[in-house]
Amino acid sequence: MSETVIRVDDEVATFVNVFDVDPSRQQELIEILKEGTEKVMRNRPGFVSVNLLASADGTRVVNYAQWRSLDDVKATMADPEAQKFAKRTAEIAKPAPHPYEVVATYHA
Repeated sequence: MSETVIRVDDEVATFVNVFDVDPSRQQELIEILKEGTEKVMRNRPGFVSVNLLASADGTRVVNYAQWRSLDDVKATMADPEAQKFAKRTAEIAKPAPHPYEVVATYHA
């Protein structure tokens, strides 16, 4: 079992997708992302974790995902089943997916 741990120089690939969405469709988008994660993403090689965040004003959803490598991310994005869910989300929201590098973390 894995869980999200955010550290500089960690051995995971961080992938963040920020969706702009009409507030009336935020929950629908979340349900599609949850379904895609449960049915496809979590079964893909290299999957570590997905965290979904919903903005309080309803206009955004953030998908914060961790994978073992960037190659795992690319392979998943090329998977036809993953593409079906990406298409469904793009029909109701504007996605902005990018790989990221953790450059700093701070704790109390």
